[in-house]
Amino acid sequence: MTSLHPSLVRLNIGGKKFSTTIDTLTQREPDSMLAAMFSGRHTLSQDSEKGLVFVDRDGKHFRHILNWLRDGVIPVLNDSEYLELLREAEYYQLLGLVEGINGVLSRRRDEDEPKESLSAELTRTDIIRCIQSEKVRFRGLNLSGLDLSKLDLSYVDFSFACLKNVFFSRANLQCAKFRDVDAGGSIFHNANLRECEFTSANLKGALLAGANLQSANLQDACLIESSFCGADLRTAHLQSADLTNANLEGANLEGANLKGAVLTGANLQGANLQRAYLRQVDLRDTHLVGAKLDGANLLGAIR
Repeated sequence: MTSLHPSLVRLNIGGKKFSTTIDTLTQREPDSMLAAMFSGRHTLSQDSEKGLVFVDRDGKHFRHILNWLRDGVIPVLNDSEYLELLREAEYYQLLGLVEGINGVLSRRRDEDEPKESLSAELTRTDIIRCIQSEKVRFRGLNLSGLDLSKLDLSYVDFSFACLKNVFFSRANLQCAKFRDVDAGGSIFHNANLRECEFTSANLKGALLAGANLQSANLQDACLIESSFCGADLRTAHLQSADLTNANLEGANLEGANLKGAVLTGANLQGANLQRAYLRQVDLRDTHLVGAKLDGANLLGAIR
């Protein structure tokens, strides 16, 4: 920040230089990592001579991030570039941008696949009417692409359902059952998933950032490339789950059971793994910088 213009910020993102303002970085996504960085509560890595704040990330797509923060616009990119931007948005915890990108990718997938196989069997209105009943089951139904955000779906049974690209953002799903569901690409960010059952579920590429998954059962689940940034996974059951390339940065896994879990390429930087069960887990390709491992059971773990 310059002395003449205290709100001006000059950034060095992996060697690429950008100029913006504190308002841009903090107002649209106030709960993001960028907003926290420039809230005044943290010491920043700054070049004393050039006045640049350094962030050790790839700067290729940072202009799109700034444009999102300025105007709320999702850029037009190809799928591979969207996936690159998605990883950066997840790192900076820009949940609005993450949701927007997943929405674009979901619509593209819908256009590419046969309509008859994708159309949901119920609408959001149908779901709302159903949940007014005492006991609700959507077992085996196709609910692909529905917006079920912010609904109270606690104790609902979704077992064996097709839930591809469903929006569950901020929904109350406490004790819901997702056994053997196909929920690839679905969005659960900031949802209440406490004590949910996801046994053998497919959650590949799903967004669960900021979700409450305390004591949830994710045993044998496919969690490849899913995002759990900042999620609460205390005492969760993750035995034999596939977390290849999953993003668990800053997640709370205190007391979680990861026996037999696959963590190849998983990002656990800054995660809380205190008292977690990691016995005989292969951690060689896992990113653990800043992770808390006090009291974790690491007997036989490969590091």
